Amino acid sequence: MTDKYVIGLDYGTDSVRAVVVNTANGETAGTSVFEYPRWKQGLYCDPASNRFRQHPLDYIEGMETTVREALKGLPREIIDNIAGITVDTTGSTPVAVDRRGVPLSLKPGFEDDPDAMFVLWKDHTAIKEAAEINEVSKTWGGTDFTMYSGGVYSSEWFWAKILHVLRSNEKVRENAFSWVEHCDWIPALLTGNTDPLKLKRSRCAAGHKAMWHKDFNGLPAEEFLVRVDPLLSGLRNRLFTETYTCDVSAGVISEEWSRRLGLPSGVKIGAGAFDAHLGAIGGEIKPYHLVKVMGTSTCDMLVAHMSEAGDKLVAGICGQVDGSIIPGMLGLEAGQSAFGDVYAWFGKLLLWPVEEIISTMSWLDENSRERIREETSERIIAELTREAEQLPDDETALVALDWLNGRRTPFASQELKGAIAGLSLGSDAPRIFKSLVEATAFGSKMINDRFIEEGVRIDGVIAIGGVARKNPWVMQIVTDVLNKPISVASSDQTCALGSAMAASVMAGIHPDFESARKAMGGGFEKEYRPDPAKARKYDELYLRYKKLGAFIEHELT
Repeated sequence: MTDKYVIGLDYGTDSVRAVVVNTANGETAGTSVFEYPRWKQGLYCDPASNRFRQHPLDYIEGMETTVREALKGLPREIIDNIAGITVDTTGSTPVAVDRRGVPLSLKPGFEDDPDAMFVLWKDHTAIKEAAEINEVSKTWGGTDFTMYSGGVYSSEWFWAKILHVLRSNEKVRENAFSWVEHCDWIPALLTGNTDPLKLKRSRCAAGHKAMWHKDFNGLPAEEFLVRVDPLLSGLRNRLFTETYTCDVSAGVISEEWSRRLGLPSGVKIGAGAFDAHLGAIGGEIKPYHLVKVMGTSTCDMLVAHMSEAGDKLVAGICGQVDGSIIPGMLGLEAGQSAFGDVYAWFGKLLLWPVEEIISTMSWLDENSRERIREETSERIIAELTREAEQLPDDETALVALDWLNGRRTPFASQELKGAIAGLSLGSDAPRIFKSLVEATAFGSKMINDRFIEEGVRIDGVIAIGGVARKNPWVMQIVTDVLNKPISVASSDQTCALGSAMAASVMAGIHPDFESARKAMGGGFEKEYRPDPAKARKYDELYLRYKKLGAFIEHELT
């Protein structure tokens, strides 16, 4: 019997990855990565105002390039036996579309308008709008539509972002018929069904970010939305009622995209989902095992049996949704707004004077300057890590907060800021860096504690993502702080692999996700185990972290 193949398409923050995977054994037949050129240039973004937008052409060009590159050199037998494609993306990353489902930024007059582009997950321009949604939810006298979203609505999510754009940009407001998440738009594009009233919407995106729930008969009530702002009037009817899990087909690849990608006709396209959720599948998530996607931010996911946890409301997390990760199970999500981004910020802080100084050194030619910039940038985190590793374990003078991009969980608040306490003239760069790493680990522990306090047990921890695979020192600190063993998935592309697994189930090759996991899973490359003595010391420092956090949140915010 000829093996069947699928494609996992993984849209991250900086790039998109395509993998061609053998469904019989999980082996990768072809892969390619494409960095978004406009995003790389910093176009349409303004970090100072928390604005992060991405142009759909980055996504379209990325898909076409990566799939073609991943197929390059493969025998016809493999290409002809590609049965399905599933897409994962960052989220919540919505875009304003016209009646035909075309993003406004692809239309004349909107090409360079940031508000007409995809509003990236890390965009925090909607802090005010999120606060208003939370206020109305608690005071309007009807259903609290945040109840399945941890009781707190975030500026990172669907409705807040939409409302902010509607308020701030009249031209977009007048031309936007509807709004579509990135993970829904790519499958719609591939199938040729971009009609916003007909395309299949992701259960994952809708449930966690748009307050969709079967108990609400779909999205929040019109009366509630109008109470938040009359600008939302009528939008509910131009969105969706039904949602779909990632084992459902969104349709068959269109003739146009079959040709553009070099794929056979008849390839099934799966309903999309978020990268972290499909990454959890690729990381071989099991019931009551917390999967931590550790990259620029973190997303922490757990699945539980509906019979055991279906009626439980967990306060302070990013939502609990039936089928959002594995169909038929309750998916619970939490996370940190910044993890690797905290380390990157500190690296950039240290690099700034270096770059400024070498730019004025007349005795350096431009090639030399660029080489110095590149090598310094590439090595700085590694050097900080090397020095920080040598510091005595009992040095606890510094304590930091990881809220440099706000707090996602527990109890989302994007108004919160980072802090460092205990600085002295002896506080050098490695010591500060160590305190920042410890802060990110304490932020992880806050999430674990929140689940446990709410009656959701954690039987094990699985780590995936760049930080998990590339920095053993960071991982050991996280392990010691959590005081739990952490297994690291062996695949360096778990999100794409998870998308491939979903595609295999969606295409009918595997009957369920357990079968797909057994056939296609890559297992684990390493297990970190806590050091009891270090765990005890970190328990003490963790208390200081929480005290500093309470002070910053209640006295200085």
